[in-house]
Amino acid sequence: RKRERKCFTAAATAFRRRRMKYGQHLLENIAPEYGPDPYLNYADLDDTIRVLSGKAPARADQSKRQVSLTTPPPTNARGVPQHPPGATGGDITEEAFFASIDAELTKVEKFTLDKVTELRKSLDTIESRCEGETDMTDDDAVEGLMSDADEVAESFLRLEKYVNINFMGFHKILKKHDKYCPANPCKAFYVARMHNQAWVRGDYSDVVVRLSSIYSTLRRDRAAQESADPSQSFLRSTTKYWVKTEDVSRVKYAILRHLPVFLQKTSTGESDSQLTNSVYLDNDQLELYHGRLDKLPGAIALRLRWYGAAEPQLVFVERKTHRDKWTGEVSVKERFTVSEKEVQQVMNNTYPIEAKKEAMIVEKGVTQAEADDWESLVRECTQVVETKQLVPTMRTQYMRTAFQIPFDATVRVSLDTNLCMISERGYDLKNKTVWHRDPSKTLAPNEITRFPHAILEVKLELRGENATPPKWVTDLQNSGMLYEVHKFSKFIHGCATLIPDDVRCVPYWVDDISIRDSILASGGGKILVRTDLDEAEKKGLKNVGAGPGANQVYDHLLPFGDIAHDKTSTAVGRTAASTAAMQGKIQRTN
Repeated sequence: RKRERKCFTAAATAFRRRRMKYGQHLLENIAPEYGPDPYLNYADLDDTIRVLSGKAPARADQSKRQVSLTTPPPTNARGVPQHPPGATGGDITEEAFFASIDAELTKVEKFTLDKVTELRKSLDTIESRCEGETDMTDDDAVEGLMSDADEVAESFLRLEKYVNINFMGFHKILKKHDKYCPANPCKAFYVARMHNQAWVRGDYSDVVVRLSSIYSTLRRDRAAQESADPSQSFLRSTTKYWVKTEDVSRVKYAILRHLPVFLQKTSTGESDSQLTNSVYLDNDQLELYHGRLDKLPGAIALRLRWYGAAEPQLVFVERKTHRDKWTGEVSVKERFTVSEKEVQQVMNNTYPIEAKKEAMIVEKGVTQAEADDWESLVRECTQVVETKQLVPTMRTQYMRTAFQIPFDATVRVSLDTNLCMISERGYDLKNKTVWHRDPSKTLAPNEITRFPHAILEVKLELRGENATPPKWVTDLQNSGMLYEVHKFSKFIHGCATLIPDDVRCVPYWVDDISIRDSILASGGGKILVRTDLDEAEKKGLKNVGAGPGANQVYDHLLPFGDIAHDKTSTAVGRTAASTAAMQGKIQRTN
């Protein structure tokens, strides 16, 4: 009996410590505007689990397959009929716990939907007032509208934080229940149910779209002149960052106050994001992968890209060429379009270039010089596919939100969420008539990897005075929400994770502890440093938490640290710009 009491006391102590940790986090993050009532009642649920875990309740007879509608309800040990779930005055039971979870889920969902409705009504009012200010010449009126829009945006961010706090709380309390009450596990059921509820599943991007339109109107944005260059060449500097999921909306807001969202047409209206698929080509030796990883001069990446959730119709054939900055040259991306049926011709080097070129000149009025540039690009792409025996190798898929004044590439920002990489190996290409996986086929765990962070790219036009970024860009870089990952590549990460047997070297960022679980879940563990190194293996290593290479020399490359230096809970966004700003080296323009 003393041993039982001691065990129970230890369990209760563990409960109190765990509850204090999350309970304190919850208390510290309650929005004063909301108060505690709309939040998950974590403490009461925690107390219920503590009581339930202190006894081993008899389980119901699960062998019965019949019931009687005239039999009295079951009784407890005292012979008293049990209260229905959630009723007051009854025993603390598993049924009561489940009823409480149901009630809490309903409460959080209702509060979220009510707040979203209020935000949409506020946007209706602001849009109506914007229509009344046709020329936007009244500075006081514009400033008032901007302030009201800011207030809606802050309210939306406050609501998203509320959702995340409760989402985390449900996960924690359900995990705790299954750990201490293993006879009645429920986490899988409730998590699946939670993900199907509107407060988690709902897409409220219309709020972002409408805010973007309001800010654009108040800034009096004007589209630049559209470029007619058929090869669509881009000369830009690009910096890539990781963004934690909980910071995505705040980063969106920081950007859309200065750049409009490039709206995407969907079946339900306009959205702030669009599904983007890119199939990268490579050969059995992963020649293009290793060239891009080693940053060899002239190393190329070749991909087939299409937009939207439907089967591809218009396909962009894109070539990216690496150039070293110290040479004075700039990396370049070039592309041309083909129909889905013409992809096979590109892959087999049978694309009718001469006929297409003549049609461009005669029917579309393209100049001879532009047509010659287009022809050169197409010939080089089709020939490299044939000579290097390139085949579909890796696909990247994500929802892209683009921020840009139309046709003005001075500052262009893209934010990719729901990022995953899919292996394009292991199926019959059928003479290259098939060039991407059948989306109806189920993927094995080692055929897909889901990246845990969003990817932000800031692209600046390389042109004289505009080489210095605007102040708002450097402010965003210094915000602590961006984690710069030098030369991060979705293609390289996908190959290293999903084709680990064929890669000779891997990128430095795979040592980052924040992405380790996603790599392990996809079967890419062999590219990671082992956690069971013996003393002989540790000898001579500067950092036992990282594999060989750059992370043995430098300790600043990994945003969240490695397995020996876990900084996931303390890391603050750091970029080259933020470091320079602290040293007083940043020059800013408005």
